Amino acid sequence: MNDMTGGFPIDGQIPQGLAANFRLLQDVDVKLTVEIGSTQLSLRELLALGESSVIELDRQANELLDVFVNGTLIGRGEVVTVGDRFGVRMTELVSPEKRA
Repeated sequence: MNDMTGGFPIDGQIPQGLAANFRLLQDVDVKLTVEIGSTQLSLRELLALGESSVIELDRQANELLDVFVNGTLIGRGEVVTVGDRFGVRMTELVSPEKRA
């Protein structure tokens, strides 16, 4: 009998059939969302927003951003710039046990 840890053999090798299944899925698109914060507004406040309005969020400026894949929190990171675009540097991953 094989000694298993987390469903995989202790030697870290993924069974060949399972590895083939992962290769089948590696090109499937998923939606990645980064949340910088949130707030609640009344409908009156929402309707009063204009081009120069500032909306205060519930997160401190130095806090990490939440990173979701298909609506599931997978980790946290910080904003970086990549050329003239924004990016996220992943600083922590959420373990599968804590995602539920």
